[in-house]
Amino acid sequence: MIREFRDFVLRGNVIDLAVGIVIGAAFGAIVSSFVADVLTPLLGLLGVPDFTRAVVLVGSAEVRYGLFLNALISFLLVAAAIFFFVVRPMNRLADARKTEPDVSSITKDCPECLSSIPGAARRCAFCTSTQPA
Repeated sequence: MIREFRDFVLRGNVIDLAVGIVIGAAFGAIVSSFVADVLTPLLGLLGVPDFTRAVVLVGSAEVRYGLFLNALISFLLVAAAIFFFVVRPMNRLADARKTEPDVSSITKDCPECLSSIPGAARRCAFCTSTQPA
């Protein structure tokens, strides 16, 4: 039983997942700090107010919609920060490292069945019609 548990824990997927979760948590802390300490204060320069104290009284209940607005703005800033500082640079890096040609440039459509086939094909793999040269 202990041997099975050891084999399970030392399997590559479990270790990779654990490392990913730890790195993800640390990265989340960095992004949250960037948004809270850098981007959110810059919103004041644009005239966006702090909604922390915005409330509405409904009977005896206090609806703190300002906290919701701050959370929404924070979410949008986190999403924008991840997109502009992580996703776009990674996409550019992946495009620069790409060695295979674009699939659309090496395929053509069969005039008979409209299936996508290799550009050099002389016969369609789907309908077996002869392709023009």
